[in-house]
Amino acid sequence: MRMHHGRLAAAAAALTLAATLGTGAPAWAQTATTTPTGHLSVWVSDGFGGGTVTGPGGIHCYQGPWADPYGDVPQPDPTGTCDAAFPVGTSVTLTARADPGSYINYWDPPSSLCNYHSYSCTVTLKVVQGYNAADFMFCPEDGLCSAMY
Repeated sequence: MRMHHGRLAAAAAALTLAATLGTGAPAWAQTATTTPTGHLSVWVSDGFGGGTVTGPGGIHCYQGPWADPYGDVPQPDPTGTCDAAFPVGTSVTLTARADPGSYINYWDPPSSLCNYHSYSCTVTLKVVQGYNAADFMFCPEDGLCSAMY
């Protein structure tokens, strides 16, 4: 089978272009590679106290203290950024700090850098694909707490 000179030149030009681009496949046939991500949500539980959790990815999640847990007004929702996405395998370090008059009563994931009734707590977790969560509970110093412990 003989190829016409015009077709041969066009085929040679296409091969030269493909070699220059580093691929033999046309652009429409190439697949992009993406890094899998995991979504991290910081939960600040209703322990009646207040505090802030900070971390990378813009995480700055604040829970204000509940002024009257026995009243008709519900505890305020957390404010700020309480979630972010990270590449799978990333180690994320979160730091929780209790407001004055509050302490940290509960944290998850577990950490040896946290103590019951502490004012500051640091946890590190490795992000997996899908959903990841970290949970902190702030309680008031006066002893009223919807306690985990």
